[in-house]
Amino acid sequence: MLFHSTLRKELARSFGATLVVLATVVMTMMLIRTLGQASRGAVNPSDVMMVMGYTVLGHLPTILTLSLFVSIVGTLSRMYRDSEMAIWFASGRGLASFVSPLFRFAWPVLLVIALLALVGWPWSNQQVQDMKDHYEKRGDIERIAPGQFQESASGTRVFFVDKQSNNAQSGNNVLIAANEHGKEAITSARSARVETVGDQRFVLLSNGQRMEQSNADHSIKLSDFDEYGTLIEGAVLGDQEAGPTKALSTLALLRDPNPPNLGELAWRLGLAMAGFNFVILALAVSVVNPRAGRTGSLVFALFAFVVYYNFINLGQNWIAVGSISAPAFMLLLHGGASALGLALLTKRHYNWSWRQLWQRRAADASECLAQRRSEIGTP
Repeated sequence: MLFHSTLRKELARSFGATLVVLATVVMTMMLIRTLGQASRGAVNPSDVMMVMGYTVLGHLPTILTLSLFVSIVGTLSRMYRDSEMAIWFASGRGLASFVSPLFRFAWPVLLVIALLALVGWPWSNQQVQDMKDHYEKRGDIERIAPGQFQESASGTRVFFVDKQSNNAQSGNNVLIAANEHGKEAITSARSARVETVGDQRFVLLSNGQRMEQSNADHSIKLSDFDEYGTLIEGAVLGDQEAGPTKALSTLALLRDPNPPNLGELAWRLGLAMAGFNFVILALAVSVVNPRAGRTGSLVFALFAFVVYYNFINLGQNWIAVGSISAPAFMLLLHGGASALGLALLTKRHYNWSWRQLWQRRAADASECLAQRRSEIGTP
């Protein structure tokens, strides 16, 4: 059908262009953010692109929702500006007849948004968290970088290697500062190498000096050595603590319905419901005056999206602290948004206005009064 096919083709072009622009902006922001985390040592510099990719994947439901909303508002407002809507209205098409082609175009996008919010969001957060934990709990040898002071995993030692040889297991001009067992020790050596004895790894220092100071009596012990060995702390990657709520699967949230988990679950379901409501709201708010341009409708659409999305985030916090229950919040926010969108769409479809309603009410009152007067005057 010409009406459906024309509208869906233009929506597809607008949605694709909007998605590319928004995805590029978000990727740039996430890249800057990830580089900042890498510079602070929270992320492995070699994993920057992977962390950025997982982060963008987690934010893809929001990007798709905004792209769908902006594409519908932009397409319909352009049709109002070019008087195409007037032609469709004159041919018997009301505003409500646009609901069917809009949802026929939007339902695959809404399905992807729901899947990404319920499955993709926790999975991507879990991958990022695992990479951060693995980098944070790496062994002492992996932490050492030539020309840099590096702290051990436990925070009790500081290593410095002037330069490494071609073999990554050896280095020259080594300095180790440690605070263990009630003693502060500074050990320096001309060279060092790593050797494995059984399941443990040792650093064997050659031609060096060691100074120990007791924290109890502040006595100092100075010694020279030809060879000295110290145990290296390995990476502890055993049972990890429970990750953040956003990294838990949706099934795990349902199995443990405490307030923080219910808040996260309401946030994920809210993204899917918001996509449905935004289709209705976009159709209702895209009505513009051809002489006034469509900038106002786009600004209002972006403002509505920001307000709605912020309420979803606020609702997550309110549910997590127990200020409101999850069903009540979802009914108030998403149910209220649906009711508002349908009411506004009905008003636009029938072209109602407060002036017309007031005039109709006044006319009905005058007609009723005249009828009563005629009944009183009739014998």
